[in-house]
Amino acid sequence: MSDFQINFEIPSAKEYAHLFETTGWNQVYQASQDALHQAITNSWQAVCAYDDKQLIGFGRVVSDGVLYAMIYDLIVHPDYRNRGLGTELLKNLLNACEAANIRSIQLFSAKGKVVFYEQRGFVARPADAPGMVYEKTLNQ
Repeated sequence: MSDFQINFEIPSAKEYAHLFETTGWNQVYQASQDALHQAITNSWQAVCAYDDKQLIGFGRVVSDGVLYAMIYDLIVHPDYRNRGLGTELLKNLLNACEAANIRSIQLFSAKGKVVFYEQRGFVARPADAPGMVYEKTLNQ
């Protein structure tokens, strides 16, 4: 993990669109490069990972900044998976939420990724209320 640089800046539209395409999600969303960039620009918090100048990881939080936060688009380029990068990105997003005293941090897991999030403290919600939530009490 130490070979990569982490920062909290919004990447360029081109960088993000290239990384987003590695997920296959845009087959569903069919979002333009500009639309994708607008979405991440409107985030409450973002975290990026770079290998030299290549964007290789990204995650973001949409939040009211007080009570609730939702993690979206935790992406690691396929060539960089299984090196702890996803964990590092998630840790940075959780730290930002916890620093703001946000107690309810939620996400929707991509198919096959539930165990990854469970191993990092998230709990699957009941089938009648899908999604996952990571909640902490104040001063815990």
